[in-house]
Amino acid sequence: MDQPETPEDRLRDPVASHLGYMLRRASAVVMARLGEALAEIGLRPVEGTILTLVGANPGCIQSDLGRMLGIKRANMVPLIAALASKGLLEKSPVDGRSLALSLTGAGEAARARVDAIMAANEARFEGLLAGQDGAALRSALRSALRLIAEAGDGRAD
Repeated sequence: MDQPETPEDRLRDPVASHLGYMLRRASAVVMARLGEALAEIGLRPVEGTILTLVGANPGCIQSDLGRMLGIKRANMVPLIAALASKGLLEKSPVDGRSLALSLTGAGEAARARVDAIMAANEARFEGLLAGQDGAALRSALRSALRLIAEAGDGRAD
């Protein structure tokens, strides 16, 4: 039985070999799968990432966390407020303007679930790289991100 024709069979893709395009496509697939899994526990990937980072850095400052994630303050405020309203985060004033973040008991439990989901998602995609050097890929991406940041091109959207 013949396979149905796909768009890739009909169209020429001049950007298929562009690094940025490949990174975006791969990231979109990985993040979509992660988003589906996290949705089952009522979280989005950015919320899961925040819980993981706050858990690893109790008492971290909201603005530092936003800078680390490349999230503008105006976008960070509602994210933190939503996690606090779910009872997962506590905010405590550090000085007149800064807020320190910590996980609640429920936040610690959610973080453990997030960590397990993220580990399973990573393992799934590591499996797709079987026979490839995942460590080399990570190293190359870390280097690229560092160079982008040093060049001042790591914009927060």
